[in-house]
Amino acid sequence: MKILFVINNFYIPGNGISASARRTVAALKAIGEDVRILAGPNPDPNGPQPEFPLKEFKFPIFQPIIESSGFSYADGDMKMIEKAVRWADVVHLEETFVLQWKAIKVAKKLGKPLTATFHMFPENLIYSLGIGPLRNWKWINRTLLKAWRKHIYNECAFVQCPTEAVLDRLRRYHFKSKLGIISNGIIPDECRRPQTPPEDYLAQDRIFNILYIGRLSHEKDQPTLMEAMRYSKYANRIQLHFAGNGPQAKRYKNKARKMFKEGILAYEPIFSFNTRDELRELAAKADLCPHCAPIEVEGLSIMEAMQQGACPIIAVSPYSGTSQFALDHMCKFPAQNPEALAQRIDYWLDHPQERWEMGLKHSKSMEEYDIKKSAIAFRDALAATL
Repeated sequence: MKILFVINNFYIPGNGISASARRTVAALKAIGEDVRILAGPNPDPNGPQPEFPLKEFKFPIFQPIIESSGFSYADGDMKMIEKAVRWADVVHLEETFVLQWKAIKVAKKLGKPLTATFHMFPENLIYSLGIGPLRNWKWINRTLLKAWRKHIYNECAFVQCPTEAVLDRLRRYHFKSKLGIISNGIIPDECRRPQTPPEDYLAQDRIFNILYIGRLSHEKDQPTLMEAMRYSKYANRIQLHFAGNGPQAKRYKNKARKMFKEGILAYEPIFSFNTRDELRELAAKADLCPHCAPIEVEGLSIMEAMQQGACPIIAVSPYSGTSQFALDHMCKFPAQNPEALAQRIDYWLDHPQERWEMGLKHSKSMEEYDIKKSAIAFRDALAATL
């Protein structure tokens, strides 16, 4: 089967949709499918380029904001789009922008089936701009979702929903496409955390390492973890580590530095941008891995941390599907509630043996989300549209 992925930039680093697409394409190729890419150029001129290349489209005035958000747009060269669509048996859309709308027009003209993955809630887009509380923008989020439904997703024969939360929401909005839950999947990795904790793990006076993996952006909500330190009885023994980069990096670093200088934090938080292998090592050694995002379709970063035996504490929100992966009520907290998060943190730090065992339990549960299983289910769903 010849599958065409339509995405603005397949190679850009630090973008969750691009990273997920790269993994899915690799997994599809590994099971024998012929997959090619219609996208803008790789930022690394020495790296691989899409089989159907488009030029980058740069927005006047807004380009710096777009780049700081880890995004890049491709132009809509109709000749290249038609060449790509003619090649394909099925056209798969990874986003809901102008490029995808143009690909839909060509695919309909040529009689090629369309499918899509629902990677992003409207709230992801609106909240990332930092324009105020979510409750103030419900009308624009509803309008945007309805526009996506009409102009993108209802044109598709099948829409991949990574989590139950996505499926439920699309059903409530009466999407016409066939909907199916298929995780984006994680690469199968051996858990580096041993089955029994080391001796120093149980020490009463040691420093606790709390790791948050994720882009430094409004929708990931790292400040809720920082604010939780105001309520935690262990604040003077906690080392916070934020692994990621993003448009809010300067703001979040300043906030962390201020809390340290005020004495709320005994240790200045660490900020780093790591390779995938480094993240695995950090997660395997972390005492806890909170995930505070109030808006999240799936949350591959916390899934990969859980794969390494990290005990998670995941935000529960109507705009997030990530909390479905939590295996205990103490591994969940109400989104944007730092006091509740502190209570969960203190509970797990009070119970080191149970915390270790809960981490290993989550690691075992991640085997269900092996990307090869996702790729097979995804391929079968696409084949059914032919």
